[in-house]
Amino acid sequence: MKQTKTIYQIMLGLAFACALAVVIMLLMGLESGIGLLLTAFFLFLAIAFRGFSFLRGFSFTVIIFASVTVAMFYPSYFQEVNGFDLKNLFTPLLQIIMFGMGTAMSIKDFAGVVKMPKGVLLGMFFQFTIMPFVGFGLANLLGVSPEIAAGIILIGASPSGLASNVMAYLAKANLALSVTLTAFATLLAPFVTPNMMAWLGGEFIQVDVLGMMWSMMKIVVIPVTAGLIFNYFFHGKFKWLDDAMPIISMFGIAYIITIITAAGRDELLNVGLVLIVAGFFHNISGYFLGYWGAKVTGMVERDCRTIALEVGMQNGGLASALANELGKVATVGLAPAIFGPVMNITGSSLATYWRGKPVDDEDDQLKKDEKDKTRLEHDKAAT
Repeated sequence: MKQTKTIYQIMLGLAFACALAVVIMLLMGLESGIGLLLTAFFLFLAIAFRGFSFLRGFSFTVIIFASVTVAMFYPSYFQEVNGFDLKNLFTPLLQIIMFGMGTAMSIKDFAGVVKMPKGVLLGMFFQFTIMPFVGFGLANLLGVSPEIAAGIILIGASPSGLASNVMAYLAKANLALSVTLTAFATLLAPFVTPNMMAWLGGEFIQVDVLGMMWSMMKIVVIPVTAGLIFNYFFHGKFKWLDDAMPIISMFGIAYIITIITAAGRDELLNVGLVLIVAGFFHNISGYFLGYWGAKVTGMVERDCRTIALEVGMQNGGLASALANELGKVATVGLAPAIFGPVMNITGSSLATYWRGKPVDDEDDQLKKDEKDKTRLEHDKAAT
């Protein structure tokens, strides 16, 4: 245990050494090698974060920063290899990730609509209205190019992903409701997302609704269904698969973001900061409107937190793959690539904040315990 802690401390020291080297090189006007040092800084920092419980949730986000950094400095290495276009791996990677999502689900997750009908219906309604319309507003306000604007709407119209389930667990929210909402949103998305894109994004780019539906069917529905069937027949028999899927998913998302960043490097230099600010506003709007939308309809605190996270956190990998299917990954794919890391930062921060605040039933239990304690002390005094 002590040796492991020492390794994390060494990684932290190496990260700061890399950061210091970058500062010195910048002051000396030396540019060669800065990209590698910055990439190393983020990688060492990601490993170091694993050694601190309150920072562990940000480790993957820092890995994404490393991916973006290396792609920005050395884009030519992430576009093609021996004539093979690296974007061609987007769809098979997403299919593997979606299959993994299916293996982590069961038919019981869909039965949640019977147990929690109000929460599921509200969550689906907010999921496919708040984020697409906020995205549409941002796309019109920011004054970016039409294809980049369409990407903002696309990420808003995409369903939530497994990351929202992790955040719901950390936030002491209703994990069962979170999993059910993710399952329904994922399987409804092939029918809802293309139509939302045609309605809200049609003024920015031409949208082939049926073509997008088929793309989402082969990327989402078929792999998830295969995963559900696999889970039904082989649940618990392939533990190595359960252990491998999170790693594969993280690699897949990091790969996709790296390739998109490399392809859209020049556009990112012009609008990157704008998209970062837009991503923060988009996510925070989803959390705020999702939470208070659930609150005013009478949902309990746990469910409000769940719906907020499900609404605010989108499946950036899926949106990126759809942008690639449209043949516009260097433009339409930029917003999903940027919003992904932003979403992880905002979601982790909100989940950590909520984790430190008791939910309603915990408050009630504390009050009950206090009353019981007072009554017990009173009875003792009386006797």
